[in-house]
Parts: sequence; structure tokens; C-alpha cells
Amino acid sequence: MCRMTMPVLFVSHGAPTLPIEPGETGAAWCRLGEQLPRPSAILVISAHWDTSIPTVSCAAQPETIHDFYGFPEELYRLRYPAPGSPDLAQAVVGALQQAGIAVQPHDTRGLDHGAWVPLSLMYPQADIPVTQLSLQSDQDPAWHIALGRALRPLREQGVLIVGSGSITHNLRAIFQHPRGKPAPQWVTEFCEWIAAKIAAGDIDALVAYRTLAPYAIENHPTDEHLLPLFVALGAAHDIRHSQRLNRVMTYGMLAMDMWLLDAD
Repeated sequence: MCRMTMPVLFVSHGAPTLPIEPGETGAAWCRLGEQLPRPSAILVISAHWDTSIPTVSCAAQPETIHDFYGFPEELYRLRYPAPGSPDLAQAVVGALQQAGIAVQPHDTRGLDHGAWVPLSLMYPQADIPVTQLSLQSDQDPAWHIALGRALRPLREQGVLIVGSGSITHNLRAIFQHPRGKPAPQWVTEFCEWIAAKIAAGDIDALVAYRTLAPYAIENHPTDEHLLPLFVALGAAHDIRHSQRLNRVMTYGMLAMDMWLLDAD
């Protein structure tokens, strides 16, 4: 069967409370799920699964992982019962091996909140198979670009590749920021720099964001929440054909940007 080549998605997944307090971001995720072509399966690369080498979940029925604490009890009762996709997992293994990238399977790994929180609003019926691939925080952005490029052929099989992290992620600063105050300049300048480089197709600058982007360290004391963006960028054919969605700022500093790559 001939399938449509799927676009690539990056989401800033925000706080785990979005399923019970969806707000503007939840509404944007719902609209996007309705507008996208229906995927044959979904592959999520989340900031919340970090391993030394790429690891792909082969679970046929992945559990819902509540990898957070201190939130309302109703959040821990939520489940996202989407089926897993051992077939997609095997295809991921094959794609990475063909690219010369070491990879290992994981028989039981479930869906962390970087996966199930946005998917529960995008695809609430939980009827599309989902699996996850880990990132490697001890590797640099260029490594994750290469990882994404190896995954690119999966899009031709109808697979939606989703990088799930955050455009900005400095939790200490968020907790200190006065509620109701606008985002400081060091946050907005960083977001606009990322947007400008994606619009220009400047992969080299994005890969070197630590040294080139304004306020990179302030927005990302560590890399892991931006690394899923690089996987998504690598999986795209031409990042200049992209749409920046959902320019919402929560807690005054947490940018909830989504990027639909190869969108036209």
C-alpha cells in the first residue's frame, strides 16, 4: 500500500498536568491531531528516556509511566492505553543499524510523560501504535541530527516521528519567576534565534547553539530537553518548510512552541 510521507513534529511537552489543565497548548495539540494525516504508527523521542546507546521499546502494550511526583492524584490515575508497535521497533533497529548506529531493544519500556501527555490530547482514542526511542545526553546535537537522518525513511511508511522536549527548560529560573510577569528578554531572544535559524535552514548554527545562540546556557543548563528537536530536524528533508505553532509561554518562562517540519 502506498502511504503518504508524514511530516515531522517537535513538541514542547510542558508540565505533566496538561491532560487535566489543557489550556491553549492542549487545544493546539487537539487541533493538530485532527489536521495531520493519520499515522500508521508513532515514534517518540522524549527528553525523559536517556540511555548510553539508542534503545527502542518493543513492548506490545506499553504501560503509562508516571515519571513525576508532587502533582494532583487524578493525574496518576490517567492511562494512555495505546498499543505498542514491535514491527516499528524492528524497523527502527534496522534503520539505525543500516546507518552504522549501535542500537538495542527493550522488551518492556512503557510511555513516559513526554510521550503520553501530548499524545493523549492529539490522539485521545489511543488507537495508533506508539513506541519510543531513547536519546543520548552524553552525545551532542550533531549526533542527534544523524540519529534523525537514519530514521527519515520511516516517514515514507506513514510513521509520525515526534521529538518531545522543550524549547526552553530552566526549571530553577521558572520557580523564581514572578507569576503573571512576562517572559524575560533572555528567554524570548533565545526562542526567536531558534525560530530564525530553522526558517533559514541553518542546521550548522543550530547544532552549535551552545556557542552561537543568545542565552543558551540560561535557557538550557543541560541539553536533554532540546536534543529531541535535533532528532526531528535530522528526520526532516528541508527544515525551511516548517511551521512554528503554539507560541504560548507558560509559567512566564516555559516556551510551548511546536514545530511541524516538512509541513508543505
